[in-house]
Amino acid sequence: MTPLVSVIIPAYNCEKTIQDTLESVRKQSYSNLEVIVIDDGSRDSTVRSVASIAEQDTRIKVFSYANAGPAVARNRGIEKSEGDFIAFLDADDLWTPDKISDQVTALQNHPQAGLAYSWIDWIDEADQFLRHGSHIDAEGDVLSQLLLRNFIDNGSNALVRSDVLDQIGQFDSTLPPSEDWDMWLRIAAKYEFVCIPKVQVFYRILKTSLSTNILKLSQANLKIIDNFFLSYPELKATIGEQAYADKYRYFTFKSIEGAPSRQNGWLALRFFAKAISIEPEWWLKRIKLFFLVLLKAILFTASPSMASLFFCLTFLCSYDADVSVVIHLNDLPS
Repeated sequence: MTPLVSVIIPAYNCEKTIQDTLESVRKQSYSNLEVIVIDDGSRDSTVRSVASIAEQDTRIKVFSYANAGPAVARNRGIEKSEGDFIAFLDADDLWTPDKISDQVTALQNHPQAGLAYSWIDWIDEADQFLRHGSHIDAEGDVLSQLLLRNFIDNGSNALVRSDVLDQIGQFDSTLPPSEDWDMWLRIAAKYEFVCIPKVQVFYRILKTSLSTNILKLSQANLKIIDNFFLSYPELKATIGEQAYADKYRYFTFKSIEGAPSRQNGWLALRFFAKAISIEPEWWLKRIKLFFLVLLKAILFTASPSMASLFFCLTFLCSYDADVSVVIHLNDLPS
């Protein structure tokens, strides 16, 4: 008998994208699906858009609740689900038609694996390519690798066995916007992962999603790392320094990639100091990058308009053996 796959879509004010997202689900070559849309208190026409498509496809159901955030919405979807496997999809992302079929096959061929994932590319509002995701093919015991880098990339990628979620528990609603990484880590601590090494997920970047609360993101990420190292002290002994250094470098770059602001400048300097204190030798090998980041963080803090004027070019800098970081420099001020 063909296993049932439950597709859970948390939806909030996504009238512009939800139809395309649902169409990418309806086009799956794997047809034994139930599609559970959890309306998280939308104030636009999201529910009407979903209902109109559900009239054409009885596999689609929508449930409306007061707004509680994506973690709670996913948990509500899990509670409604009846599938043998559960897939999560954000309401503005897309899948290729073979995504579910390939991931189900991968889990069936690897009974010891609890989660299957594919590769991701980023797209814009017009479905145009922006950049590649991680494109890492880690398999088996991936906990150490996943602590160092969330190569699952976003919440629209994973296919998970439903009995695995029964054991692992729900998404932690106290960890936005990193509750998905926390979930994948908890699964990785007990189960193997299997990878489909091709792009099957398109992560859409909207203008409304470009501003990230860096402080909130850093607090959630560091809390997750702290919790896992408390539970697995042997991991802290082997990768603890690298994990914290990588995160503080990431937060440093993230703080200065957007529009200049004094708040982000102060955050960048704070993260920069922590990153240097943990792993100074990394920066000594990249002196040009060191001074570029320092100068940009100072200009963000002292004069955001001067930062825009000064950094009108884009610099590509080596991040580590397999990662490149682009310091996104801003256009001239209007």
